[in-house]
Amino acid sequence: MDPSEVEFLAEKEMVTIIPNFSLDKVYLIGGELGPFNPGLPVDVPLWLAINLKQRQKCRIVPPEWMDVEKLEVIREQERKEDTFTPIPSPYYMELTKLLLNHASDNIPKADEIRTLVKDTWDTRIAKLRLSADSFVSQQEVHAKLDNLTLMEINTIGTFFTDSLNNLFKIRANLQPRGESTMSQEY
Repeated sequence: MDPSEVEFLAEKEMVTIIPNFSLDKVYLIGGELGPFNPGLPVDVPLWLAINLKQRQKCRIVPPEWMDVEKLEVIREQERKEDTFTPIPSPYYMELTKLLLNHASDNIPKADEIRTLVKDTWDTRIAKLRLSADSFVSQQEVHAKLDNLTLMEINTIGTFFTDSLNNLFKIRANLQPRGESTMSQEY
């Protein structure tokens, strides 16, 4: 899975909008949405919220966790702990990126939020790299990594599997060759 596929999955997350139009319920394959009444909040998938925002049909309400004070607590907790701490959304990075790219005017202190989420991401990826390094150097057979998001797993996945494959090849080449591998003379 590549990052664009993870972002696609994130676009299904529900967010709250304040529409400025009227419309009865909309029936989609994934379920019904609405009704839409001006000034009354309604939950919709992120993809629809962005589409309506681009057409100036709504204002997007940032998720509850997308608050400077809450993100500072999350960042500090992540820095203090050796393990991965729970994150408020499994798509925190993708939601932040999409909302700040398309609706930053609806998000108070958008630049601070961007920085805090990036700091949290950097801390988590550094922990993930250290965990992967430790896993490989200690020749572990399995690992348990709780509280990782799909994008974080996706980021380290290719590097990690390539590293393990190369390590396997190196170990296979270092093992003594048996009689079955010696060339036979005809």
